[in-house]
Amino acid sequence: MSWKIERHSIKEMDLNNEESLFSLGNGYIGVRGNFEESYGRAVPTVRGTYLNAFHDVIDIPYGEKLFAFPDTQQKMLNVIDGQTIHIYLGKEKEHFSIQEGEVVEYGRILHLDKGKTLRSIKWRSPLGKEVEVQFERVVSFVHRELFFIKVSVIPLNFSETITIVSTLDGEVENFVDPGDPRVGAGHAKLLHVNESEVLGESAFLKSKAERSKLEMACLSYHKGLDDKLVDVSKEADEQRIVFTYEYQADQAKPVVFSKWNIYVDDLRHNGDLRQKAVRIKGQLDSIHENQLLEAQEKYLKQYWERSDVEVDGDEALQEGIRFNLYHLLQSAGRDKFSNITAKGLSGEGYEGHYFWDTEIYMIPVFLMTAPDLAKQLLVYRHSILDNARNRALEMGHNQGALFPWRTINGEECSSYFPAGTAQYHISADIAYSYIQYYHATGDEDFLMDYGAEVLMETARLWIDMGHFRKDGTFGIDNVTGPDEYTCIVNNNYYTNAMAKHNLEWAYRVYEKMKTWEDNDVEKLWERLDLSGKEVESFKRAAEGMYLPYNESLQINAQDDSFLNKAVWDFENTPKEHYPLLLHFHPLTLYRYQVCKQADTVLAHFLLEDYSDEETIHHSYDYYERITTHDSSLSSCVFSMMASKLGDMDKAYHYFEETARLDLDNTHGNTKDGLHMANMGGTWMAIVFGFAGLRIKPEGLHLMPKLPEEWNSYAFHLHYYGRPIKVKVSRDGIALDLVEGDSVKLFVNGEEVEVIPGETTKLAF
Repeated sequence: MSWKIERHSIKEMDLNNEESLFSLGNGYIGVRGNFEESYGRAVPTVRGTYLNAFHDVIDIPYGEKLFAFPDTQQKMLNVIDGQTIHIYLGKEKEHFSIQEGEVVEYGRILHLDKGKTLRSIKWRSPLGKEVEVQFERVVSFVHRELFFIKVSVIPLNFSETITIVSTLDGEVENFVDPGDPRVGAGHAKLLHVNESEVLGESAFLKSKAERSKLEMACLSYHKGLDDKLVDVSKEADEQRIVFTYEYQADQAKPVVFSKWNIYVDDLRHNGDLRQKAVRIKGQLDSIHENQLLEAQEKYLKQYWERSDVEVDGDEALQEGIRFNLYHLLQSAGRDKFSNITAKGLSGEGYEGHYFWDTEIYMIPVFLMTAPDLAKQLLVYRHSILDNARNRALEMGHNQGALFPWRTINGEECSSYFPAGTAQYHISADIAYSYIQYYHATGDEDFLMDYGAEVLMETARLWIDMGHFRKDGTFGIDNVTGPDEYTCIVNNNYYTNAMAKHNLEWAYRVYEKMKTWEDNDVEKLWERLDLSGKEVESFKRAAEGMYLPYNESLQINAQDDSFLNKAVWDFENTPKEHYPLLLHFHPLTLYRYQVCKQADTVLAHFLLEDYSDEETIHHSYDYYERITTHDSSLSSCVFSMMASKLGDMDKAYHYFEETARLDLDNTHGNTKDGLHMANMGGTWMAIVFGFAGLRIKPEGLHLMPKLPEEWNSYAFHLHYYGRPIKVKVSRDGIALDLVEGDSVKLFVNGEEVEVIPGETTKLAF
């Protein structure tokens, strides 16, 4: 059951949400779970196909534009539609559609272990013809450019002509919603077909973005034609190509037809896109659809062997966890051009931008289960380092790298600077992920090629950004922390703590690399014009970093002014006014103690050694009372910290809010795309929360707890190239080394060696 997501509703609201739930992707291509034949005019839809990082550039309108406000932003584009297939029955050409005739039976399944969707409908036409129709879809993990559809039509009570009309459509637009800032507005039509051609039995369209001038193309062709074929016709205009196939169908015998769509773009495919697509088609011609499906299932088998989380005690949560892990896999970019968008490749929310979500909520999942993917996501950040350097200069800094708050190509997209550019913490968040990657892998080549440069440049930003105060501490002014209901403050605890960590590890890495007998190290320092004296300034700033603390409350204050504000009137705020950002002006929110999401509490999770446990406990209790969790990034953090503090009831309550957020549409906007950071947070709430994982310089630490609601849970860790399976049950903790030499880690503070071929068993 938990390997399948099944739905049987054709209600309008359910269909809209399921376009996201049943989306398919492979990190490059993303296709929403639309009906091939559409719903009909009466039902709204967000029909979309996306290529990760493929975008156009649009102007940002301002009433008043000030210096260093970004002029433009990038927008992920809805590209050429290869989904469309219409079916007509008999000489009357009755159109198969849920808006016509009668749906006798209906169901769709997302197969998490097979990497495909299956949609089945038993349908009766207005004239009484009955058919069973099945649509099978795959976006291939093995063949990056391929989106495959297989259609099976079984006439149940007639033997007549069945007509299949397959369209490749370049007349596409992006979805906009002027009333929701999370979706975006305007600029719907940005991609234009500039080449349309029938190449034998294939349809080919190429399109160009208006301003970025990026080009993409789709080559579409069909298989499964047999001796029942009566006629084929092809029609092409400047925007679309239509292939029509007529079959003489026999009652109870299936008509089977497959559509193979090949997507290419000039970010990844150099040269003539048509030639590239034709060449890929040549490679796929020798592959039977069964081989395609087998390769997809094999890929997923390998993924789940190293990534699965098993829960004994709650089938619905088990389903939610696997659903989340599957969509994370589908969304992760695999090249230097792409990352993970806030909505993955499942929708157009946040216009396809990459945020800090990747580093804080998603990379930890891949770091522990698929470190090669984590590495690739970090390589993307390094690829935009020059943009970050330029942004720092543009923002008035003399040195360093300020990564954009939201971006696709490396340039800042955020037009509202109080909750965008002012979130300087993103540079420290990225540095944090590089440090965590090194702790978990020991990959010194990566440190040399990518990590050290990012750490030094982000450290330089804090030296330029901050200043030593009269009391000798190092402060950072005018920033916004993760809590976007509190903006432009001095000494945000989260930002200062993360900057401290960034500076500390820039110094430590420099000192470590000094011991390497490698000429490339000196060349790197020369290229960066980095001296030992400058690195010493990193150490001094880290040691002097001011971390706000309130003596009377015994908590780390969120910032210098936060605790002086009035507390928001939660008691008299009606439920329908949440999320607050959609009902109150930002300045109203900024005047009160009210948190959109975890801020100081998040810092306590990421950097627990910077505060004692008593302070962390007091902070948790204080901020919990004033946090709305209007952001989907919040509940998982409170779950993890409740686990740390021993409050398993709260930990489980917050965990439940994360596990099925999209499956149950608890935030009411799943139709715009899935909440990828929350999906990562679900995994973290189990592994970093219930199991107490921490990745530290000396090794992995576990402090497992078992929720009362479960009999057991199991998960996988990947440490220094060694996959380890961890199971926590009523009987205790079991550790198994799946592959590689023995490895040491810490469980409840004690060092434990895990040996090949032996299960290491420990009591709580």
